Amino acid sequence: MSAPAYPVAAGQPIIILKEGTTRSKGREAMRKNILAAKTVAEIVRSSLGPKGMDKMLVDSLGDVVITNDGATMLKEMEIEHPAAKMMVEVAKAQDAEVGDGTTSVVVLAGELLNNAEKLIDRDVHPTVIIEGYKKALDKAIESLKEIAVKVDPNDDEILKKVAKTSMNSKLVAAYKDYLAEIAVQAVKHIIQKTDGEIKIDLDDIKIEKKPGGSIKDTVFVRGIVLDKEVVHSGMPKRVENAKIALINAPLEIEKTEFDARINITSPEQIRLFLEEEHKMLKEMVDKIASTGANVVICQKGIDDVAQHYLAKAGILAVRRVKQSDMEKLAKATGARIVNNIDDLTPEDLGYAEVVEERKIEDDKFIFIEGCKNPRAVTILVRGGSERVVDEAERSLVDALNVVKDVILRPEIVAGGGAVEAELASRIRKWANKLSGREQLAANAFADALEIIPLTLAENAGLDTIDIEVRLRSAHSKGKTWYGVDVFEGKVRDMWEKEVFEPALVKEQMYKAATEVASMILRIDDVIAASKLKEEKESKGPSESEEFGTD
Repeated sequence: MSAPAYPVAAGQPIIILKEGTTRSKGREAMRKNILAAKTVAEIVRSSLGPKGMDKMLVDSLGDVVITNDGATMLKEMEIEHPAAKMMVEVAKAQDAEVGDGTTSVVVLAGELLNNAEKLIDRDVHPTVIIEGYKKALDKAIESLKEIAVKVDPNDDEILKKVAKTSMNSKLVAAYKDYLAEIAVQAVKHIIQKTDGEIKIDLDDIKIEKKPGGSIKDTVFVRGIVLDKEVVHSGMPKRVENAKIALINAPLEIEKTEFDARINITSPEQIRLFLEEEHKMLKEMVDKIASTGANVVICQKGIDDVAQHYLAKAGILAVRRVKQSDMEKLAKATGARIVNNIDDLTPEDLGYAEVVEERKIEDDKFIFIEGCKNPRAVTILVRGGSERVVDEAERSLVDALNVVKDVILRPEIVAGGGAVEAELASRIRKWANKLSGREQLAANAFADALEIIPLTLAENAGLDTIDIEVRLRSAHSKGKTWYGVDVFEGKVRDMWEKEVFEPALVKEQMYKAATEVASMILRIDDVIAASKLKEEKESKGPSESEEFGTD
């Protein structure tokens, strides 16, 4: 006879959980969680590698996203299941930490869980599997450090090859040479060295998007591009040897903070009042002009009268610029943002070779370029349609991240699943020394690593069993960098093919996938509160229901 749902004391049931709460525990809970996580991995798996497919995601408003970026896919899919959400979080964490390998980390975590499930069916306890996975991870990281090749972080050619590898699987693969060059230039411009330590903040690279043209029309600007136009038609549209004032104050007559009333009894008084306003605005403009500024970029508004005086002084002005853009302009031009016009001095001005308003398609942009030593730069991304531009931006962000990763930790490995096949081979040899059931878990970890080259082969339409046998054979003979060449459809040396990836991305991927798999395996009880009732029910009956109308 099965046990009652609730404990019973003297014939009286004791209700512990709220009505409607569901609970699954033991093997059932574990299976459900593993199934949910594996389903997420299956969704993204077909998009891995150069021959991977894209996903079209349509949200509730009808907005369309076409991508094969793991983190983007999972963000756009509104996933409900708590275990599946953990897979989304691991992809987001991978993206935030190293900016690449988001699809791989989810696929690897899914395979670790798949292999763990097989061991659980053989009565291996989850804690033993987790312990075996942890030891195998430590061995994988140790082996990765042994085989990773140190490179010169100032070698642009290596950086370009790493950037090209990250874009191989993207929509923009046909333009990877051109975009890799842009990515390397952009990152190198924003490197800051403080006390011998290198710092790279990718927020200093502004990515501006404009559909139209082709991806080849994407340009790198040694300065900032603003999605703005010159405020007055009488102002110059191009200024060379620009001296730039950045002002975080309105060029307007400020209204008083309290209610004030002015009694005017004659037209003469109106004229005097207006003249005084004009005089105050002219003094503001004269103060700016006296510093030698010929370009004014204002975070706040500019009064029509002030615009007129600025135009007369031959000053190009832009208004209502975002604070983030103001900060980038300060880094790019060397200007100081002033909060009070009276504080503006010639030393506060920034410099650019040219400031110009240019028309792209139907919109106008302000280009501030030719800055002497810009610590903030812009990439203006172009493409045939809005979807293409969005995906090109995501691809560029990945490329910028991997370049940054190699500069911060100058170690690379070969791609194409070569490093996973090598680590799997080493872990299997090492696992023989383990006693007990942990050996099974370590071997399961090695098998899971091979899901990366096998998925690359599967997505390219190759025979996975054939590839698996050849890979294992090559690595058993000491061919460290043999991986899957999806273009030629065979196993070959990926180092010769110049398919390079940062060791940092791989290390983060293995750690994150193992951690999320271990966390899901630890759960043996899921207690879920009942969902809130439908909105309609909570609001009560509709008018027609209440009054019986048709």
